[in-house]
Amino acid sequence: MGIGALNSWIYYWLSVVILTALLFFPASKMIWVLSVRRLERRRRETLSDEQRLGQLARARFIALIVGFIFALLFNYSLLGMSRFA
Repeated sequence: MGIGALNSWIYYWLSVVILTALLFFPASKMIWVLSVRRLERRRRETLSDEQRLGQLARARFIALIVGFIFALLFNYSLLGMSRFA
């Protein structure tokens, strides 16, 4: 593994972190809204503030995982990292 390959991997991981951070906020908001709406429709009542905060924490966790996996695969494909493996 040469210095060019090492720089490529550093750039890859940096771009994964940046893309994950950029995807986190809109994805967590979308997951939270869909989750709250689904629960309110299922229960036929509005959720309390405590329940909404619980759903927000859950949505943030899911958004972090989904965003990270998407960023890994997207950057791996976009940057052609298989040639450096």
